[in-house]
Amino acid sequence: MNFPTKSFPAIGQGPCSHTALLGLVLYFLILPLIHLSAQPYDLLLKGGNLIDPKNEIDQQMDIAVKDGKIAAVQISIPDSSAKKVIDVNGITVTPGLIDIHGHHFWGTRPDAYLSNSYASLPPDGFSLPAGVTTVVDAGCAGWRNFKVFKTQTIDRSRTRVLAFINIIGGGMAGGAVEQNLGDMDPKLTAMEARRFAEHIVGVKLAHYSGEDWTPTERAVEAGQQANIPVMIDFGRQNRHLNLEVLFMEKLRPGDIFTHCFADVRGRMPIVDDEGKLRSFIKPAQERGIIFDVGHGGGSFVYSQAIPALEQGFRPNSISTDLHTGSMNSGMKSMSNLMSKLMNIGASLQEVIAQSTWNPAKAIQREDLGHLSVGAVADITVLQIAKGEFGFTDTAGKKIIGDKKLIAELTIREGKVLWDLNGRSNPLYKP
Repeated sequence: MNFPTKSFPAIGQGPCSHTALLGLVLYFLILPLIHLSAQPYDLLLKGGNLIDPKNEIDQQMDIAVKDGKIAAVQISIPDSSAKKVIDVNGITVTPGLIDIHGHHFWGTRPDAYLSNSYASLPPDGFSLPAGVTTVVDAGCAGWRNFKVFKTQTIDRSRTRVLAFINIIGGGMAGGAVEQNLGDMDPKLTAMEARRFAEHIVGVKLAHYSGEDWTPTERAVEAGQQANIPVMIDFGRQNRHLNLEVLFMEKLRPGDIFTHCFADVRGRMPIVDDEGKLRSFIKPAQERGIIFDVGHGGGSFVYSQAIPALEQGFRPNSISTDLHTGSMNSGMKSMSNLMSKLMNIGASLQEVIAQSTWNPAKAIQREDLGHLSVGAVADITVLQIAKGEFGFTDTAGKKIIGDKKLIAELTIREGKVLWDLNGRSNPLYKP
């Protein structure tokens, strides 16, 4: 389209004054639109080493974002095509990290452990700085108080917050509350899960110390009714309940066994006293049981994790079991936990898969955990620092590693919510 180059006559003068006025208005309205059309993208990440397990990408690629969605993934996208360009040359770009075991029903109820009380943590302050864009609260709320959790945390967080609903109606309030078989109601749990299907992705059973299978069976029944997986935090029994029975008879393919590298009282560990991975662990994984790390404050020891990895076992998903105890001890954060696993034998590609696409599949949210065109623009940018770093397990044992992942950028629905070194900001010029 050609625009007039001559000066316009004064408004109201000459026989073509109305035409001139219209041309002037169109000139100043259309010109900005043409300028915008040359910049169709809101955000462009340039030169990053993209690892996207779902799409089997592991190479340098540019990523363009528009309206909160992935708009293009190409080897080279012109800088001029975006309103904002972020240089991520030479560092790792991944789908937004997903932490499927954390505790986020934070509040001020005394003596309520993780259910609307002091030991849980608001997600925005503790997940975004670690590169996590989606957290899954692991059973803090049950059917009696899930609405409070939704109003108080889910609806007020910039981090995406999903949840496993506790089979206990009163949630993870600790002590006698979590031993109450009378409050383990599969029907009411499943009803609440269906009611809030947008947010509830599974059923949680934890901390039961009895010596029977009733809680497990009720949790699985609720999962069957709502067509969602169950996450089991198994142990604390005075007498071990057999893990092989749990994996091969009680749980369904797709159900989740968390704290897989724990060695705690009342639970059979996956590596025996001779350092051998138990014979039924790999068959259970092949059957479809999901093994989740769930580090926490007491559920990750090197005496389990290192021999398991050396014998070819790999967890399906990495998760933190984030709460005030774990973040201030050996676990610290999702990126630190991923680093810990890399320093005991896992590859970068493995820990990214275990923190993105694998957990997305485990919670039946395959809209997440990848960077396909059209997907939500949840993106994490990770720097791999080289040096000498200490990593501690929950038994107080330390290893020294030579690499550590650091979250440089956390982008949620196309918005930069964490920027460690100001990569998305222009330089100050006096």
